[in-house]
Amino acid sequence: MTETASAPFDDIRRLIATMPGPDEDAVEAVRARDRQLTKPAGGLGRLEWLAEWVAAWQGKSPSIDRPMVCVFAGSHGVVARGVSAFPSEVNRQMLENFSAGGAAINQICADLGLGFKVFDLAIDMPTRDIVEDAAMDEKSCVATMAFGMESLAGGTDLLAVGEMGIGNTTIAAAIYAALYGGDAAHWVGRGTGLDDEGLKRKIAAVEGALDRHRDHLKDPLEVLRRLGGREIAAIAGAILAARLQRIPLILDGYVTTAAAAILHAIHPAALDHCIAGHLSAEGAHQDVLQRLGKIPLLALGMRLGEGSGAALAAGIVKSAVAIHRNMATFDQAGVSGRLPQA
Repeated sequence: MTETASAPFDDIRRLIATMPGPDEDAVEAVRARDRQLTKPAGGLGRLEWLAEWVAAWQGKSPSIDRPMVCVFAGSHGVVARGVSAFPSEVNRQMLENFSAGGAAINQICADLGLGFKVFDLAIDMPTRDIVEDAAMDEKSCVATMAFGMESLAGGTDLLAVGEMGIGNTTIAAAIYAALYGGDAAHWVGRGTGLDDEGLKRKIAAVEGALDRHRDHLKDPLEVLRRLGGREIAAIAGAILAARLQRIPLILDGYVTTAAAAILHAIHPAALDHCIAGHLSAEGAHQDVLQRLGKIPLLALGMRLGEGSGAALAAGIVKSAVAIHRNMATFDQAGVSGRLPQA
């Protein structure tokens, strides 16, 4: 009997099926130490939970020695429809700005001691216009996901992921509308500052894309290849690789979360190793985060992208782990511990 060749997406599904779970012993060790630290129980709120979360996915006493921010950059054919306030040429210019150290993310990473990498995903070759065709074929989509997985090869113990790409808030909105339904207008925001006419064009583009691909949107991976972009596919790959390598991960904003939403739609536990770095001002990000069961660390009204919110959140995670590791215990400080409960 002849074996049937597997499709490229089958490999992704198999990897998702092998995802490890949290290390509960590491979590309990964090809680045991926390009970001995010179503070009231629960006094540090979510910072205490963050130390547990890092331990759960590192599988050991939490430590952050090599934090990394990875930004994935792509371009989109749908931009030709006037869905962005900026032209596609800005993609290349922003990559050069990253390289020169002039972007906001460069300043955040330098200030907080975070490594920074940016990945050019054929920035000068836009994906196909999603209103007229699928953005990618299955093979190239999986290859881009694999590229995102390989981006972790240099090693890190805390990963923050972000994106850059003119027009990609249109792409994210189309993905959310495909996954969750509802009017396109609910998911579409003003991106980099669209006027009212631009917003109408953006909504129309999302509506047109949904209509074009309506018969193929039940499979989340088909949603990704038909409506997504290379940066979103690469981020999905990075999220999956981080899970397989037991690396805790911080999601950035509206566009980055679209990649996470694809994985969540395939398997509801696929994002257990992820936290939301911040609540973006773009689109319906809060709606998405609620659907994913994520409470953002920050809500600063940002919608910049480029990993900026995730990087700022990484500073908080670093502090949470430093407190847990370095804070004195009651015995070390000579402070009387709590009386036993009656």
